Amino acid sequence: VQLVESGGGPVQAGGSMRLSCAISGHTDSNYCMGWFRQAPGKEREGVAVILFNDQNTYYADSVKGRFTISQDNSEKTVYLQMNSMKPEDTAMYYCAAENGISWPILSRAIYHYWGQGTQVTVS
Repeated sequence: VQLVESGGGPVQAGGSMRLSCAISGHTDSNYCMGWFRQAPGKEREGVAVILFNDQNTYYADSVKGRFTISQDNSEKTVYLQMNSMKPEDTAMYYCAAENGISWPILSRAIYHYWGQGTQVTVS
């Protein structure tokens, strides 16, 4: 499984940005994909996850109401739409995927497949 992210860069506070992550390779019929982020000196934290089968979504409290995760099944791509961005959203954002579903769904420990990361800077 390979994950390729796109998007990222600088954005002003209050602005919007969309990240994309394309998945290739073999995946089970029931997999999940999500976005994590890591700021300097901090642990990598879960931001949002979507389940492939039922498209249920899960969000960190810090981004609820501002970020939206969605997927395009035909292109096997997951998007993270980020609105009303804040300086504290500044981080390296990583796409992650896992075959099957484990809990807690926003825990980095359950994901085996990761993208290379894309920097998001809010000022």
